[in-house]
Amino acid sequence: MTGRIDTTFANAKKAGRGTLGVFVTAGDPNAATTSALLDALVGAGVDFIELGMPFSDPMADGPAIQAASLRALEGGMTLAGTLELVAEFRKRHLNTPLILMGYYNPIYIYGNDRFIEDALAAGVDGLIIVDLPPEEDTELCLPAKKAGLKFIRLVTPTSDETRLPAILAEASGFVYYVSVLGITGTKSAASDTISDAYQRIRAQTELPIVAGFGIRTPAQAAEAASVTDGAVVGSAVVDIIASNLADTPSEGVDADIVQKVAIFVNKLAKAISK
Repeated sequence: MTGRIDTTFANAKKAGRGTLGVFVTAGDPNAATTSALLDALVGAGVDFIELGMPFSDPMADGPAIQAASLRALEGGMTLAGTLELVAEFRKRHLNTPLILMGYYNPIYIYGNDRFIEDALAAGVDGLIIVDLPPEEDTELCLPAKKAGLKFIRLVTPTSDETRLPAILAEASGFVYYVSVLGITGTKSAASDTISDAYQRIRAQTELPIVAGFGIRTPAQAAEAASVTDGAVVGSAVVDIIASNLADTPSEGVDADIVQKVAIFVNKLAKAISK
């Protein structure tokens, strides 16, 4: 079934460029600012958005995104609130893919069937669930795919040729290559290793392949997108939010944060589209 994710990658390929994905955490620093940030990301030129579902123990994330999750949770953000943000976003932006990224525990507590139904109703396009391996596909992956959600898989540098078929068997939407070993935001990725990994994964799937977890600058984003089908930037954006929290109100939009993120993301978009 063709959807926003498929269309976005097809359009970028037709234009001869890679795609740009940006990650932000729902509710960081507050719900109103997240909503404004999502609008700003679209205006700045992103191709797709990854919206983090706040969780108290995000084991694959580095200090920046861990802190963002805690700020969001302390501000009262919930999974239901995250879906409300998506629903409001979708009313304003019909074509930009939005993927929920996070961990299984909040979904399990929410209820799988209820979550899938509510995610689709809100306008979610896909899921990246960090801690659900292929061995647990019947838990969420298969029901989500059957309902119409893409299920994006993570491939790491240690995913070898014997493991890749299992990871990719039920993958849909695109494949997310974790370009550094370890947690997010702590290392930088080298384009030659990303290129090698892209070729290795490409041999086993026709899905688009994007790189993330070690991309912080416009130059790095452009380099990664030139040897894959796209780049994802997360921690660098979250760092901008964290560095400008001093005057953030508990409610209402922090326009300064929104503007600074938009300027940075526009630089990423321009670098990738050159």
